[in-house]
Amino acid sequence: MPQAEADAGRHASFDHALEAFDASLRVERMVARNTLLAYRADLLRFGAWLADRPLESVAHATMSDYVLHLTDAGLDPRSVARHRTSVRQFFKFLVREDLLASDPTRLLAPQRPARRLPDVLSQREVQVLLQTPDPDTPLGLRDRAMLELLYATGLRVSELVNLPLTALHGVVAGTPYLRVRGKGGKERLIPLGNVTAERLDRYVREVRCTLDPGLGQKALFLSQQGAAMTRQNFWLRISGHARTAAIRTPVTPHGLRHAFATHLVENDADLRAVQAMLGHADIATTQIYTHVARSRLQAVHEKFHPRGR
Repeated sequence: MPQAEADAGRHASFDHALEAFDASLRVERMVARNTLLAYRADLLRFGAWLADRPLESVAHATMSDYVLHLTDAGLDPRSVARHRTSVRQFFKFLVREDLLASDPTRLLAPQRPARRLPDVLSQREVQVLLQTPDPDTPLGLRDRAMLELLYATGLRVSELVNLPLTALHGVVAGTPYLRVRGKGGKERLIPLGNVTAERLDRYVREVRCTLDPGLGQKALFLSQQGAAMTRQNFWLRISGHARTAAIRTPVTPHGLRHAFATHLVENDADLRAVQAMLGHADIATTQIYTHVARSRLQAVHEKFHPRGR
């Protein structure tokens, strides 16, 4: 038997695999007709996206690309979650029936229900907040550098306060990237704009050297006493600046992370790039910001367009 025919015998075609899965749902699991139709519609969409690629070529990266494709197509998080479930069940069935050797969906993080994000700061509110600390005072210059960095990079507050001074070496040397070690010890590089880099450079040269003249501290950001900045201390500082700026939207360190991601998506940033900068393991976690961006656009349309209501 020619090798091509042998391969065809070993690997089921997509149509054959779908029919086998469909029969399993009807006969073994006795699912309702509407559920059966939903599975089939989701998988036909997946098959159309695969085009001529064989099922055995599907890998974890392929599945991440498909989730991104669904997001780009405008599906809301709940619909994407349903498609993920359909595809996961499909591949589990194929492996169980020895139609495939391995399950490419096994590494996908479980799809959690989309959580409701807090109200996201507008771009204007962020600009007002960033301009509130007085850069002519040591603590004001430090706070402005921290706020600028948080909004410019989308860092988690724990990542911000734990940044070592060495994370800035590339910035001082002119390389516009920040080196961050996030969850699970994973390292990522985040680009910095010139304004943020200049703020950080000025803080290091004019303030940090006075807070830690002996260079005994590893942390980049220090308290007035020369100790490493804590999450609680920074929370109090950002809350105070928000009150001074009279910002009505609740302001938290994590809120600036949300603003970073939402504003990128609102300005048509590539979702994969946003995922990398946020340090999300799964693109589905980043996908929620597309929903937030669409909701904000809808609110603007309803408020300002004569036919918006």
